[in-house]
Amino acid sequence: MVIAIIIIMAYLIGSIPSGLIIGKVFYKTDIREHGSGNLGGTNTFRTLGVKAGLAVSIADILKGTLAALLPIFLGSDMHVLLAGVFAVIGHMYPIFAGFRGGKAVATSGGILLAAAPYMFLFGVVVFFISLYTTKYVSLSSIFTALAMLIYSLFTGDYILIAVVAMLAFFVIYRHRANIERIRNKTEPKITWLSFKNKK
Repeated sequence: MVIAIIIIMAYLIGSIPSGLIIGKVFYKTDIREHGSGNLGGTNTFRTLGVKAGLAVSIADILKGTLAALLPIFLGSDMHVLLAGVFAVIGHMYPIFAGFRGGKAVATSGGILLAAAPYMFLFGVVVFFISLYTTKYVSLSSIFTALAMLIYSLFTGDYILIAVVAMLAFFVIYRHRANIERIRNKTEPKITWLSFKNKK
């Protein structure tokens, strides 16, 4: 019974449409009607700017963290990683936003923040190095997912390996259109991450 409650709660937490809420409340904008139409942090960055993008990304990370901690809060022996997976499913297919959600990156990171914080930090470093180098958020997300999978293989934790493999699959699958645009050289690059002085 408790496990069923955790699964439902994790899914509902993951379903909270951070991008939609922040866009409508603070910017009077439905980000689903702009850019890629996605509810995640990337489209929020493109549509509403850096502050909104950061706010949505942090909120989406915390959704995964909170959901993963539910078994601890409710005294269940359910693995925190497994609980977190249902938040990612909720994030990708949110009941509160017509089942049109994000691409699993930030919420997946939030799960790892709760269950494997050093791995999470490693992923953050990989992501920003890749982002600074390529200027593609989508490609950096895919590189990070693969890097995390490789990292997990060295832990010897079979549950961690299985869950990270699942999350990596989600991330790559949800970026199918981005991969095609990168191949066609039509994927937009970011312009805000640079350490060079503007002339």
